Amino acid sequence: MPSDRSQYRGYDIRLRQEWSNWCARVHPTRSDLPLLTQSPLLTLSLNKEEALAAAKRNIDAALGGTLERDVA
Repeated sequence: MPSDRSQYRGYDIRLRQEWSNWCARVHPTRSDLPLLTQSPLLTLSLNKEEALAAAKRNIDAALGGTLERDVA
């Protein structure tokens, strides 16, 4: 099962392939960041770049603003 990792705004994003789609799990790397309780299936996408962009949008929404937008 292929997987990939990325960091964004203090969060570790773990992408994994589920059948022919990609999903993302998001975990804070610091104790001062909020936990994101959304299901990884909310980031289900046909390719990993789209899944990563969706995960970053979820992080931006949780932190109340955007620093980067859809940058893979």
